Formats: sequence, C-alpha cells, structure tokens
Amino acid sequence: MRVLLDERETRVLGALVEKSVTTPGYYPLSLNSLTSACNQKSSRDPVTAYAEADVAEALESLRDKHLVWVVSGPDSRVTKYKHRFREAFDISEEDQAVLCVLMLRGPQTAGELRGRTERLHAFQALSEVESVLDGLAGMGEGPLVSKLPRQPGRKENRYVHLLSGPPPARSGEDAASPEEGRGEREPAGRSRLEKLEGETADLRAELDALKAAFETLRRQFE
Repeated sequence: MRVLLDERETRVLGALVEKSVTTPGYYPLSLNSLTSACNQKSSRDPVTAYAEADVAEALESLRDKHLVWVVSGPDSRVTKYKHRFREAFDISEEDQAVLCVLMLRGPQTAGELRGRTERLHAFQALSEVESVLDGLAGMGEGPLVSKLPRQPGRKENRYVHLLSGPPPARSGEDAASPEEGRGEREPAGRSRLEKLEGETADLRAELDALKAAFETLRRQFE
C-alpha cells in the first residue's frame, strides 16, 4: 500500500522535486530556502504562507515515509534536504514532471500540464503527456493520477494526483468556476508569462541560498 500525503507534505515534496530540476546548483535545499519555495507566489495553487515550523514538521513526516533525506556536509552548519520521489514510487522523469506540477498547482488539463512542465521536462507533443497520464492512472501498485469529470464549458478533462488519496467530493463539482473557465481560453502569452514567473522564483531561491551560504561563511570567521 502506498503512503498518503497531507496538504503540507504534498507542497513540501513538490517544491523539493521542482527545485532539484530547475535550480540543481542550489539543491539540496535548506529549511529557509524550502519554505520560500513552498510559499512562492508563482506556479503555486493555492498560494501558501507556511512558517518554517510547518515545513520542518512536514519534512519529519516525509522522512518517516522515506521520501526525504537529510543532507549535511562536514563543512556545512546548515541542514539541507533532498527528495527520493522517483525511487520511492518507481517512476520515470516524465512521470515525475507531471506529478510535480499536479502537486504544486492542483487539477489541470493535459494541455495545461504540457505548458507548465516545460522547465521540468520538455514534452514534444500533447500525446506524450496523455501517454504519461494514462500510465500513471494504470500503475500496478495503485493509480497515482485520476481523470476528473469534464466540466460544462470546458473542452478537456482535468487530471488530479492521488498521492493524498481520492479527491474529496464537492457539491457542484461539474460546475466550472469563472477562474477555472478561463483556463481553456488563456492566450498563448500566458504560458510565456508563467515561464518568466517561474524563472524569477528560481532566481529568488538562488539568492536565498547565496545569502545562507554567505551567513555560514561569515560565522566561520567570527
């Protein structure tokens, strides 16, 4: 039986997976950098405001579930963390990219996933994303993805990850909200804006990591 994640664990694990690919030079992440990654305003739905204590608690639980490792070098005073998502679930790089975006941004269509996974894995065609989704939905040890009922006014079904178990039933599930209804009609420039927002968030994460490294170096000379 697979482990189940709560909301905070999902966000923490998703942020670790994302930064391991988009900012490998500053990975593993310190608690401070990981908290910033969880709470960043771009590429997150919902946007959170976790305290470091919240993230630390989620990390301890993820360690107990063998999804996170603690990394500490002999010359480092800052504890850092890395995920073992692919090893634990026996999934491919493509699977990881799709699940990561679902974990960080909630239910999405295959088209939305193709655009939003660009920095994690470059899918050449929509059919490749659909193939990954089908594979994740049909995994032998239990599905990791499920297709949601199509909503009125939308041309495509959305997909949701099952790392936290089946999604809760909602009254009016088939009624698209104005926010969701815009998803199918977003202009092409929206994906470029999201890419720039993600790159900006990565630069902020790099800056946080540099600040932490400088602080560690400064203490060594005190």
